[in-house]
Amino acid sequence: MILTRYVTRELLPPLLAGTALFTAILSFGYFFVSSQWLKNVPPGLILQWIGAQVPDTLVKVLPMGVVLMVVVAFGRLATERELIAVQSGGISLGRVARPATVIAALVAVLAVWLSLWVAPRLNVEARGLYWDTLTGGGLTTLSGRTTDLGGGLTLYLGGYDSATRRMTGVRVQQWDKDNAELGTLVFARDGTFENNQLQLRDYAVYRVNFAAVRDLEAVSDDPSKLRSAIGDVFTAVNTPPNKDATLTLDTGLSRKETLARYADAIGADSEGWPQLITKLTAPGVKAADRQAARVDLNRKLALPIGNLVLVLAALPFALRYGRTLGTSLGIALLIAVAYYLLFFVGIAVANMLPALPELGVWLANLVFAALGLTLLRRA
Repeated sequence: MILTRYVTRELLPPLLAGTALFTAILSFGYFFVSSQWLKNVPPGLILQWIGAQVPDTLVKVLPMGVVLMVVVAFGRLATERELIAVQSGGISLGRVARPATVIAALVAVLAVWLSLWVAPRLNVEARGLYWDTLTGGGLTTLSGRTTDLGGGLTLYLGGYDSATRRMTGVRVQQWDKDNAELGTLVFARDGTFENNQLQLRDYAVYRVNFAAVRDLEAVSDDPSKLRSAIGDVFTAVNTPPNKDATLTLDTGLSRKETLARYADAIGADSEGWPQLITKLTAPGVKAADRQAARVDLNRKLALPIGNLVLVLAALPFALRYGRTLGTSLGIALLIAVAYYLLFFVGIAVANMLPALPELGVWLANLVFAALGLTLLRRA
């Protein structure tokens, strides 16, 4: 018990300090990249925006903190000959390293919770806060683009007025699941997109069967048949006489989720456990979406579990090379960078292995676990 408390006191300071340092560096990086578009913004809102990104940042930096914890703590114990003294008393290295394993397991559980439940929700909030409040750009970046809003809806807007939060030149499409040539098209002069609803004004709705368009040419010389054939093409038309009439459409993605997914060049990680499980189990999900969910779910589990693997991989380096604090920091960074590089290579491999993407996603953990076991035997 005394030994456990002693080793734990050695482990916690570098873990907490390293995690705080790496989190601060990444958070400053987010602010530095985006600060050019932030003008006359209250500092409190900026701190709120940065704070909403901390859970996602923690998932990424906790493995680095764990590596630093092991290398610094066990490097010092080895350098001061404390490990030799303990082992001469009949206590094995595995027993001494048990507190590190327990701490890494707790960190892994925390990272899984953050990755699958907390970070996705706060990533959505952060993107909504950034685009709608900090920059005021709103849906401007979606102008001139066709955006998938989920629920079978796609949205195109010709322009966006950030002062009134109104879209202009709006076109909405929804296609029949069983007939690729049967769809509903909605054209509107303007509209708003708030929460999970589109409110469209001065609109026209057309239910169009494009398969029937091919029959128009055959009856073009017969007015009566042509009129009937046109009715087969436009199976329903709704053009209200009042231009101020509004049409409300429910969307699959909320406004904030749409901004999180499409406003940035690299979309925010906005899908957690509920969304991923739905994609993996619900009927009617596209094969590509189901495959992407399979990769994402494994990725969100593999990186947190990497905290445990990295204890095993970092321990032999700590025993052999952890002579000084500077050397320990350098070794910890090298191990962490090597792990992240292999992890991202594994993600690329997973996308090329549709039959077994798990092999690629867990590649870094498998390699580092094997490396750690091999080096520990030699040590």
